[in-house]
Amino acid sequence: MEKSFNQLLNKRRSVRIFKQKKINSVKVKECIFNATLAPNSSNLQLWEFIHICDKNTLKKIAKACFNQNAAKTAQQIVVVIVRKDLWKKRAKQNLDHLKHELEKNQITEKRFKKANNYYSKLIPFLYTDFFGLLSFLRVVLVQTIGLFRPIYRQVKHTDKRIIAHKSTALAAQNFMLSMSSIGYATCPMEGMDTHMVKKILNLTSKSEINMIIGCGISDEKGVYAKRFRIPFENVYKYI
Repeated sequence: MEKSFNQLLNKRRSVRIFKQKKINSVKVKECIFNATLAPNSSNLQLWEFIHICDKNTLKKIAKACFNQNAAKTAQQIVVVIVRKDLWKKRAKQNLDHLKHELEKNQITEKRFKKANNYYSKLIPFLYTDFFGLLSFLRVVLVQTIGLFRPIYRQVKHTDKRIIAHKSTALAAQNFMLSMSSIGYATCPMEGMDTHMVKKILNLTSKSEINMIIGCGISDEKGVYAKRFRIPFENVYKYI
């Protein structure tokens, strides 16, 4: 198992040119489901995935991605979206699930009480904001407490955005590895006109695009060069 996973990691490459050959949208959807199994902050799952197969929409998205080859030749595209604004809804869904687990005696009353405090008190404290004012007050509070003991300091509005994007990127990686495991290629893209993409897809103003992933079967010239990585000893420290 370990060997096959290592082979999968080495096999996955960012493919810039895809063959003009159709891929199975049902299989891609299954890989998107695998994306949702990724670990994420507080299990809030502040993500959405838009799976594009319509040719006209594909052309529009490719144009918004500056007609780069990875978008222009993609047979399907997955737009990975961050929905930090859904924190309240997702917190409630978590609590509803835990209540159901409690009723089935799958979790203890003590564990449920801790989870209830977490989702009904701590999460609102961290995510609620009002024109940046509450964010500022949280920073002052934790900095003061931090003078006396260790405390969680990522309490600004921008911190929550970063956390949501990190979690969503983990899901995107799940998707790309799943695609690679069934012989499909992908290319994550950040180069785009996000305003244009949001307009094409009729996204809410609070939706944030994490990345756009081109999907297909790799062309013989799809990978531009051999993989380069910074020497491992430059990025690894053992303490």
